Amino acid sequence: MTDPLFTPFTLKHLTLLNRIVSTSHEPAYGEDGLPKDRYRAYHREKARGGVALTMMGGSALVSPDSTPAFGNLQLFRDEAVPYLRALADDVHEQGAAVMTQLTHLGHRTLSFAGDWAPAISASGTREPAHRAFSRPAETLDIERIIRDFADTAVRCKEGGLDGVEIMAYNGHLLDEFLTPLRNHRDDEYGGSFENRMRFPLAVIDAVRAAVGEDFVIGIRMSFDEQRAGGIDPDEGIRMAREFSAHGVDVISAIRGYIDTDVDLAKIIPPMGTPASPHLEFAGWVKRHVDVPVMHAGRIADVATARYAISEGLLDLVGMTRALMADPNLPEKVRTGRADQVRPCVGANMCIDGIYGTGSAHCIHNPATGREQHLPQVVVPATTRKDCAVVGAGPAGLEAARVLAERGHRVTVYEANTSAGGQISLAARTPRRRDLIGIVDWRLDECKRLGVDLRFNHYADPDELRRTGVQVIILATGGLPDIDLPANHLGLAVDTWDVIGGAVKPTGDVLVYDDHGGHQSLDAIDALTATARAIEYVTPERTIAPDVGASPAAGYFQTLADADVRMTPLHQLIDISRRDGRLAVTLRVEDSHTERIRLVDTVVIEHGTVPDTSLYHCLAPHSKNLGQTNFSDLIAHRPQSTVHNPDADFVVHRIGDAVASRNIHAAVLDAYRLCSVI
Repeated sequence: MTDPLFTPFTLKHLTLLNRIVSTSHEPAYGEDGLPKDRYRAYHREKARGGVALTMMGGSALVSPDSTPAFGNLQLFRDEAVPYLRALADDVHEQGAAVMTQLTHLGHRTLSFAGDWAPAISASGTREPAHRAFSRPAETLDIERIIRDFADTAVRCKEGGLDGVEIMAYNGHLLDEFLTPLRNHRDDEYGGSFENRMRFPLAVIDAVRAAVGEDFVIGIRMSFDEQRAGGIDPDEGIRMAREFSAHGVDVISAIRGYIDTDVDLAKIIPPMGTPASPHLEFAGWVKRHVDVPVMHAGRIADVATARYAISEGLLDLVGMTRALMADPNLPEKVRTGRADQVRPCVGANMCIDGIYGTGSAHCIHNPATGREQHLPQVVVPATTRKDCAVVGAGPAGLEAARVLAERGHRVTVYEANTSAGGQISLAARTPRRRDLIGIVDWRLDECKRLGVDLRFNHYADPDELRRTGVQVIILATGGLPDIDLPANHLGLAVDTWDVIGGAVKPTGDVLVYDDHGGHQSLDAIDALTATARAIEYVTPERTIAPDVGASPAAGYFQTLADADVRMTPLHQLIDISRRDGRLAVTLRVEDSHTERIRLVDTVVIEHGTVPDTSLYHCLAPHSKNLGQTNFSDLIAHRPQSTVHNPDADFVVHRIGDAVASRNIHAAVLDAYRLCSVI
């Protein structure tokens, strides 16, 4: 029986090989605002992995006064054309189609970046997420931007793309004219439905006239803003029918309204939220419009994607984040290897990384975005080696998986009775339970590849040396570190105690976060079930600065509902006993005023301290004396350091066994080290 996902689909003049699409998104892989080698390698890999249509340039800019807020491509520049052509040629060579999204950001931008252009909008509104104040677009602005859309679409056609998608949601300029919530104009572009549609329809007409009929034009739009006074489903359908009458060939259906972090988390749901929350609504849209419909919204698993097509809910199914986790998803499914697909766990590091680290990263696929240097598919080694991996957390399991893919004989030693390391702890919280997929997938892959997994087995240095292994990878992780520059820290407990349930405080609790990640917020989640009152204190200027916008929204709702007191900019100075309770001294740096809190429990989060005992026993006897050459590591070449040539083995540390970091750092360490051993 033919898999519905792999039935061809005709989109205008295009014949797509299957129904799986990577919808438009901006990973911030451009260089100088252009889709150069890194961008091309990323999309080429998706095409090679079997996707039918890869859509690049999420929010690609059509006008120079639309300031790039998150690594946006600047396709209004003529020099973009040869880069587009190179990318299109690569994608087409693999049998896939390619489109790009086009937009003017309107007020959803930064006023103080790029060329510092003043933001414009329909009515001079301010957008909360990027905090730009805008000026109302004048008629001459509107006429100019219409031409900019058409001129940029022509560049895309000259660059060999198969089509463009016009962005008409997300609070961008066209959406600001469409929605009554943002359009307060009293001229021919405001007020009535016809007036609000005037500018977007003029853009579609101009683009169609410029590119001709043999070019796909899509639109991404919200059919239901889900807020009073906004676009409702009936008006959304009416808009869509007008768009299709003016030349739109395909619609990417959205439900919601992006304005704040909470809104963003509803449209692009993170882990701990229901899967595919808008799929049935998108199916309703498809029944009421007369052009093909695609939709993306946490459709992360193959079964749901197949259901969407087989039940006629969608014509094309967007699996964008799933394809970042595994660009080979379509080919694995097509060839009967769906059980080998690396799962998207919804951590949203791909989205939040754009603002945090400057580009998108998948939390547990280190090759995504690094395709120029790291292969998505591990290449077998020419010489087989005996390898030992100590520790079965994310770093250790990734090391074992990659070494086994290389063809090496691998044994994993784990002191605990099960795998997972700190992920097993984090996944105890309902909000982050999906992280366990990172562990489960690697365990399954290790079993498939014949890795010898030994649990409840403490590996000592003598045993490892007796086995005669040639490579030892230490992924021993770390232990909670509460060693702050403060007095009497022995009176505190760590977040592991709270999250794991060893400590269940019932009185007043102060949580001191000198880390900035999820850990303190996970502890507070657990504390809300038992504690009487909770205060969150941090020396940072903001709450949990390393937690991305979309997962943070849910945490902050919990903080509000639990009436958690939040105290930034305060350092922990001292903890002392007072009348059967704990007196906590806090102070703003360099201030002269100290504040005392009387509580029953103090919880400290300060990352982890590496477990180095095994390393210090083995390193002096190894060929490399335990040194990992960082130049070799980042160049993705075999380790060249030899300090002790008479030794029989090399030893390397990865993940938190080196320093307290995060899941992505752990798997990146393992992958780039082990994929060349």
